[in-house]
Amino acid sequence: MPENSTEVTAAGIARLAGVGRAAVSNWRRRHADFPKPVGGTETSPSFALPEVEQWLRDQGKLAEVPLRERVWQQLAGHPAGAVPALVHTGCALLLRRNSPNAWREIAAVSDEAMAGVLSLALNDLLADRFGPAAVAGRAVHTPGRAELLPSIPLLRGAAELAAETGVRETFEFLLGRQLDANPRQYTLTPPGLAELMAALVETGKQPARTVLDPAAGTGALLRAVGRPTALYAQEADPDLAALTALRLALHTDPDNSCALAARAGDTLRADAFPQLAADAVLCHPPFNERNWGHDELAYDPRWEYGFPARTESELAWVQHALAHLREGGTAVLLMPPAAASRRSGRRIRADLLRRGALRAVIALPAGAAPPYGIPLHLWVLRKPGSGPHPSPELLLVDTAEPVESPSAGPAATVPSGGRDRVDWQAVRNAVLDAWRWFEGEREDVREGVAKGVGASAVPVIELLDDDVDLAPARHLPPPAAAGGPAELIRVRERLTETLGLTGTLTPPAVTPAEPARWPLTTVGELARAGALQLRTGGSGTGPAPVLTEHDVLGSTAPSGSLPVDGPPEEPVLVEPGDVVVPVLGGGSVTRVIDESTAGAALGRNLQLLRPDPAALDPWFLAGFLRGTANNRQASSYASTATRLDARRLQLPRLPLAEQRKYGERFRALAEFEDALRLAGRLGGQLVQGMYDGLTDGTVTPQ
Repeated sequence: MPENSTEVTAAGIARLAGVGRAAVSNWRRRHADFPKPVGGTETSPSFALPEVEQWLRDQGKLAEVPLRERVWQQLAGHPAGAVPALVHTGCALLLRRNSPNAWREIAAVSDEAMAGVLSLALNDLLADRFGPAAVAGRAVHTPGRAELLPSIPLLRGAAELAAETGVRETFEFLLGRQLDANPRQYTLTPPGLAELMAALVETGKQPARTVLDPAAGTGALLRAVGRPTALYAQEADPDLAALTALRLALHTDPDNSCALAARAGDTLRADAFPQLAADAVLCHPPFNERNWGHDELAYDPRWEYGFPARTESELAWVQHALAHLREGGTAVLLMPPAAASRRSGRRIRADLLRRGALRAVIALPAGAAPPYGIPLHLWVLRKPGSGPHPSPELLLVDTAEPVESPSAGPAATVPSGGRDRVDWQAVRNAVLDAWRWFEGEREDVREGVAKGVGASAVPVIELLDDDVDLAPARHLPPPAAAGGPAELIRVRERLTETLGLTGTLTPPAVTPAEPARWPLTTVGELARAGALQLRTGGSGTGPAPVLTEHDVLGSTAPSGSLPVDGPPEEPVLVEPGDVVVPVLGGGSVTRVIDESTAGAALGRNLQLLRPDPAALDPWFLAGFLRGTANNRQASSYASTATRLDARRLQLPRLPLAEQRKYGERFRALAEFEDALRLAGRLGGQLVQGMYDGLTDGTVTPQ
């Protein structure tokens, strides 16, 4: 094997060949000539990528490795690790974009010569974009010749991919793969949330042009800013700071019209921009951090509103943000809900209110950002100035409650809880409408409710009690009970109708019989015979809605969305008659796609089975896949999560006419199940509406 050859794991081999990991394990056992491990561990070995590619081609299992997969495998198996390799790739892509002629000349020489020349070229480029190497904490250091030499094949491949898909898109693809592969290592800010936070600071007569993110993470917040003239980023993790700096450099114009300063270091202890007074600050700070510098920062001048307690690290970030704003500048911070009500922070919250620094607290739906199980808050702050005293009110907005469609009933509830189920467009519109109304820019949005979301301007004097609790749910009036008594009557009528429907759909009496002894086949055998196609979801870009795992489990409409950036990639679009199966959790759930869902993209952790209608009835297929014994024998229990291998699911070999008889019965069972699910939702809405109506007086005991 060549020295420094890229290594690939079994999961990477499965991705290259378009199969499951179980297939790779079978190949290792059945084929004596399968490449031998060259690294890794006994339980997770790694293999030389060139040897794997050649073996797959010899076996006819791989015509050619897609370029994007080759580049990713080179990056993931880099001898120095994926993150340094990604930094080298970002540097090379930045040079290719800013100086294409210089890149062509450098790439024309041998690998050994290229490493030395490239290091010199990058030294000038990085100094021009991020400042001289002597700048303390500069996020991106110039890699030397020895560091670059193992990366040269990767950099050539990345440049080739950039020629096809674009420089920025190539880096976003590789960075996205790295983030997906290490979900516990990074705390991400979802794009919808980043866009909302950026829109809040850009709204107004003086749009933000200089923007700071003191806890930059992956740079999502600064990327969302519209047309800045200067971006400032600081991140404690040096590796992440380098990736963020390169991501922002590739995102901004190549003519450097937007100044970019990115630093690595602990923001609270070692502020990289002590004299900066920015137009805006965007921040997703770390939560519940005890070791934030409480002891050594006791006399820091940033604590203008009070010295934060050791347990109030978030209030330290709030005051750091205010200290870096010009007069009238706006800051938006993502905060845990406890920061609005903890007693240890009440004095600082009170002073923020008295001086007009805190302008709004916005409760987001659960699932908006990690930790996904709780509804986080946005705090909107403004640096008090010497001008007129701000209005003594605080805007409170609550988007955490589901928004009901008054005409379509409970089935039309906008998903507002759970990961990947936030309707960001609806949340964004409601929040910005309320904020513009509060700022005096909109008079057509009435106080109290903005497009179904609770919003109100609360006098500061009403909040300055012993607790200074700023949680929006504490102060906003509750919505009318399920739309008022008239809506409760409609819900009751619909529930009665649905319960009657369940009676007509009840399965008939069961006639006992001996277990059948059918000849069986598997989904994998049917796929090889061409009777059905197997596809896996989770990739692609574009405008199509995404059918998520939650949608399949809850039998709801597609609620996800595809990313808007990244390399162009065709998503898997579902068609009528497709059968969709979740691969995680070990539950026996299937969904047959109908006309209303057709055209949606297949989401993560879902497999699609597309039967040939001349050979397989889709309802027959979906019904037999739901058998408990079938799911047990096709599931893997080797890890913490049960995983279903759809290829191992079994079906009886029956004529198409006989399949359709079973299919009709399975379809009837699915309709009965949907009616029961709807009845449960309607019943829950009716019960809660009655409780709310009786407690607020809109419904009387009579």
